[in-house]
Amino acid sequence: MTEQKNQQQFALQRIYVKDLSFESPQVPNIFKKQWKPQVNLELNTQNSVIEDDHYEVILTLTITAKLDDEVAFLVEIQQAGIFMAKNMHETQLKQVLGAMCPNILFPYAREAVDNAVLRGSFPPLMLAPVNFDALYQQALQKEQEGQSVQ
Repeated sequence: MTEQKNQQQFALQRIYVKDLSFESPQVPNIFKKQWKPQVNLELNTQNSVIEDDHYEVILTLTITAKLDDEVAFLVEIQQAGIFMAKNMHETQLKQVLGAMCPNILFPYAREAVDNAVLRGSFPPLMLAPVNFDALYQQALQKEQEGQSVQ
């Protein structure tokens, strides 16, 4: 019985959009131009404890599409989720919250972004997959390098 009590557990409790914004400052004039945008994606993650073993993870995506120097559209979304993670070591918990949870949230954010762009009357925007495991490892490495310098 004690083995089951101490087993690691992970479960998705809920996924939701915390904030969603779409701006298209140059409409309708932007529609007269040939559509060859420069698309920039910025992403960020954060997490916080809700209560014992329950965490909110927020994946923030900011997408800016420009034609020449004019912003065609700007989309920002905070895709969030509540996750339960029990009996995990601190290192493992950080990786779960920093990489695994954003991997789960990203497809939902990508779909919401595409939907917002389409509703703005622009061509579909399917964001390329993101390797959050690699991004987490890079952030961890930078953090460790920063600590060794001090």
